[in-house]
Amino acid sequence: QVQLVESGGGLVQAGGSLRLSCAASGRTFPNYAAGWFRQAPGKEREFVADIRWRGSTTYYADSVKGRFTISREYAKNTVYLQMNSLKPEDTAVYYCAAAKGPVATHKEIEYDSWGQGTQVTVSS
Repeated sequence: QVQLVESGGGLVQAGGSLRLSCAASGRTFPNYAAGWFRQAPGKEREFVADIRWRGSTTYYADSVKGRFTISREYAKNTVYLQMNSLKPEDTAVYYCAAAKGPVATHKEIEYDSWGQGTQVTVSS
């Protein structure tokens, strides 16, 4: 497994931006797909975005498409989530996850390593 540490969460006004970072150690992160998920209070954790091996392909939940961008920096073994035009409904704890292989989708079962989560709060 790989150890993941998220950072970059915080409080922002609606329409603002945040960039989340996910630093990995213990396994060569670029060889595996990575994803971001989020869990709002009282709701189940949901898929946000994923990026495949070597960052060639990305996928987004419909709710964030056009506003969020997932990317990875191989030299730093880090995955990012750039979040623009934030809305109050984006408020949640955001989790980074490393997949079991080079390809993954929105299904949590395909991921075997999870970070501790970082809180994102968007005020109206």
